[in-house]
Amino acid sequence: MIKVLVVDDSRVMRKIICKIFSMSGLFEVVLAADPYEARRLIKSYKPHVITLDIEMPKMDGITFLINLMRLNPLPVVMLSTLTEKGMEPTLVAMEQGAIDFIAKPAANSSDDGLQVFAAALIEKAKIAAQSYHIVKNSRSQKNVAVRRAEGQICKQNIIGKIIAIGSSTGGVEAINILLKNISRQLPPIIITQHLPASFSKKFAHRLNNNVDIEVRVAEQGCLLMPGIVYIAGGAKHLKVVNRQGVFSCELEAGPRVNLHRPSVSVMFDSLAQIPASDVLLVLLTGMGKDGSNAMKRRFDQGATCIVQDEETSVVWGMAGSAVELEGVDKVLPITEIAASIEGHYQ
Repeated sequence: MIKVLVVDDSRVMRKIICKIFSMSGLFEVVLAADPYEARRLIKSYKPHVITLDIEMPKMDGITFLINLMRLNPLPVVMLSTLTEKGMEPTLVAMEQGAIDFIAKPAANSSDDGLQVFAAALIEKAKIAAQSYHIVKNSRSQKNVAVRRAEGQICKQNIIGKIIAIGSSTGGVEAINILLKNISRQLPPIIITQHLPASFSKKFAHRLNNNVDIEVRVAEQGCLLMPGIVYIAGGAKHLKVVNRQGVFSCELEAGPRVNLHRPSVSVMFDSLAQIPASDVLLVLLTGMGKDGSNAMKRRFDQGATCIVQDEETSVVWGMAGSAVELEGVDKVLPITEIAASIEGHYQ
């Protein structure tokens, strides 16, 4: 049985979540009305997973999460709202190490809406439970000093080249770690992170404030410039158009690929029109296989391919699948990927 601690100040929400978990037959549940009660229960109950409300009296969920990850890291699924007000704290939670988040059901949700919420909650809690030992062990690895590249990047080495990064579950934190240790003297960087469309601009804005390199949301037709990061957004696939060595963004509202839009695979495959020696691909933590087959195709063409290792990945799905396909040059901890990227252009 997966032991879940539900932390929520709403008696109604606690009752709904408890019923969902209990009916699945996979979970053993205890309830806490606030973070102080949760702190006591963590010591005695020793949960595998915590579901955590963001807005609570006495102590908000973000403060509790930060303290938890510092003292006793555990897999956490945040309960959030997808409103403008709820986006900022949700992204902060992901940056601080929350595994995932789920939108709270509305008070007037239909039975179908509650069933969708229940299925998603169970799936996210199961994934979180599978990451229990990774979260416990990888926290110290993520806090070690990041290995930096030695030497100077030659500007000539970045002309006509491009870097593409894909990630999913756990990727918000991983991207923050990577970009905080990357310089501005690099080719254009494009990123597809699986997030709701409404989160894209806020995600890019937070990254831009947290890292040295400039971060923007990719826009239709915009030119890709060296030293700038472009985030896929708006529930559209991010593709690259190559016109005689000049790269620009193309946003495509096509069908979902590998269950996702934007899809990492679509982004990687769009780079087939660029000489493989000018392409560097990175796959970070994430559930599923989005991007892995496309990475293998680019690897076979001669592109350089780097993936995050299992020890520092919340979920070693996308990256692990690429390794299984033998489409990878390097498997590295998240703290070493920035140095490897920069070393590639020296």
